Amino acid sequence: MQGQSQQQAYDRGITIFSPDGRLYQVEYAREAVKRGTASVGIRAEDGVVLAADKRARSPLMEPASIEKLHKADDHVGVASAGHVADARQLIDFARRQAQVNRLRYGEAMGIETLTKTITDHIQQYTQIGGARPFGVALIVGGIENGEPRLFETDPSGTPYEWQALSIGSDRSDLRDYLEAEYEEGISTDEAVGLALDTLARTNDDGLTPEGVGVATITVDDEQYAEVSAEELEATLAERDLLASDDEDDESADADEE
Repeated sequence: MQGQSQQQAYDRGITIFSPDGRLYQVEYAREAVKRGTASVGIRAEDGVVLAADKRARSPLMEPASIEKLHKADDHVGVASAGHVADARQLIDFARRQAQVNRLRYGEAMGIETLTKTITDHIQQYTQIGGARPFGVALIVGGIENGEPRLFETDPSGTPYEWQALSIGSDRSDLRDYLEAEYEEGISTDEAVGLALDTLARTNDDGLTPEGVGVATITVDDEQYAEVSAEELEATLAERDLLASDDEDDESADADEE
């Protein structure tokens, strides 16, 4: 009984390490990320592509209300997986930091600097008693000094830089697919196709323009832009990924997007 009570104490205390050096609440936050629908980020030669599975839980839900892709600044986009409410808080924090940097220094904030500022904020919530970690992972992509950059944030507050990555459900399978299919030097258009191919592996029935979101930031204009539903439908049809009209959209997780 004593061992069980000690385990329970480690389980509940965010500021308490277990005897083997683990923070259980941080690990639970990572599990929350795994329950969210998948998001993908790909760094191309001339830009960055962010894509997200936005399948609705019900046909009565407005697709536009599902928030998975966000504009943090003109040159920065963010995709999320995990608790949407947590993602919104971090996105608002990132937007404030980006604007403060513009006002203070008169220039756009670097992608790496912004990512590390976000992860510093996340890390604080792994040390504060009475608060829980953020149950969300983010993909932060954009253009820095004319070069595409792509980063991931972890619920522990650790930043990672990637050429291509996935977060959310089926992360391992999607990452294996990206490792096999990704090639350095691909164009943004090719990266959009690869991102859709990757997301399609989580849905055997195919994808719909309303059930997926794609955004790009290119070196040419350094502007975040979401791909329209018409363009997505054309690309999905071209790659034979378009779901049949008579198939109902599958529901996503009840609590996470």
